[in-house]
Amino acid sequence: MAAQPLPLAAHERFRTQDLDEARARVGDAYAPHGLNLAERGARLDTRMNGLSFDETGLYYLDYGAEVLITAAAWESFFLVEIPLAGAAEVSAGRERVVATPGCAAVLSPTEGMSMHWSAGNPQLMVQFDRSALSAHLGRMLGRELRRPLTFTLGMDLTRPASRSWLSVIDLLRGEAEQTGGMLSQPLAVKQVEGLLMTQLLLAQPSNYTPALLGEQPRVAPPAVKRAMELIEAHAAEPLTVEDIAEAVGVGARALQEGFRRHLDTTPMAYLRDVRLDRVRAELTAGVPGTTTVTDVAYAWGFMHLGRFSLAYRKRFGETPSETLRR
Repeated sequence: MAAQPLPLAAHERFRTQDLDEARARVGDAYAPHGLNLAERGARLDTRMNGLSFDETGLYYLDYGAEVLITAAAWESFFLVEIPLAGAAEVSAGRERVVATPGCAAVLSPTEGMSMHWSAGNPQLMVQFDRSALSAHLGRMLGRELRRPLTFTLGMDLTRPASRSWLSVIDLLRGEAEQTGGMLSQPLAVKQVEGLLMTQLLLAQPSNYTPALLGEQPRVAPPAVKRAMELIEAHAAEPLTVEDIAEAVGVGARALQEGFRRHLDTTPMAYLRDVRLDRVRAELTAGVPGTTTVTDVAYAWGFMHLGRFSLAYRKRFGETPSETLRR
C-alpha cells in the first residue's frame, strides 16, 4: 500500500537532520526558541510544511525524535498545537497539559512556555496574528479590549464547539492540498480566516469568555461614560475611585460594578491604561537624550518604575526605552 502523503505536502518549508538548522528554520516561522534532543545521540529528522495567509497560518511539523523546546513570551501571535499522533507535555505560566490527538495546546503570546515532544509526535499547528485576533474579539464585543487576551492552555477536541472549529481547519487544510480552489480567492480566504477566529474565541475558554457568552450592552450608562471622560481629562492628576465616583454622582461600589459590567475592567485599571497610552504617545514623539522614560513616567503618575515597566511591556509588547529609541 502506498504511503499517505504528509499534511500540506505541496507546501514544504524544509527538511533537515541538523539540530541548529531546525532550530533556526522553525524560529523563522514562529519565534526564537530553544530546541534540544531529549536523548544524547538520538537522530533528528525534522520536516515542516505550511503556508501563511494575511492573519493566520497553517503548518505541519514533525521533529522525528524526542525533543525539548523552550521559549520566552513572544508577544506577536497565538499558536494552537494539534498532535496528529503521540503526545507532548506543555507548560505555560502556571498551567500544564499533555497534548494528544484529543487535546490541543493553545499557547498565548504573553506567557513563556516549555514543551517535551515525544518521538512520533507530528503536529498540525494553527497560528493567529495577535493584533488581528484581538481586533476580531473587539469587534465581536463591540468595544476596545482593555487587557490582553489569554486562553486556557488545554483545548478539549472532543467538545462540540472544538469539533466545529476543527471542521474549519479541515476545510482550510483540504483547500491547501489542492490547486486552483478557494485559496486562490483573497475574499474567500479572508472569510475563512474570520470564521476560524470566531470559532476559536467561542470554543476555547479565555479571560473574555464570560463577556462573549453574556449579554453585551453596546452603550455604557451615562455615569460610566462621565467617569471615563473625567479620567481621560484628568489622567495626570491624583485620582481615587472615591474621587471619580463623587464627581459623577454615584457610589464607589456602583461605579466599580458599572466598569466591570460594561467595560470588563475597573476605574483604576482604566486610569492606568489611559496613563500608559499617554506615556507611549510622549515617548513616541520624544527625542532620546532629551526625553527620559523616568520623567515621562513620573509626569503621568507612575511612581514605581519597576511595576510601570512591567505594565508597559505587557500592554505594548516592548519596553518604554525601546519605544523612545524607535
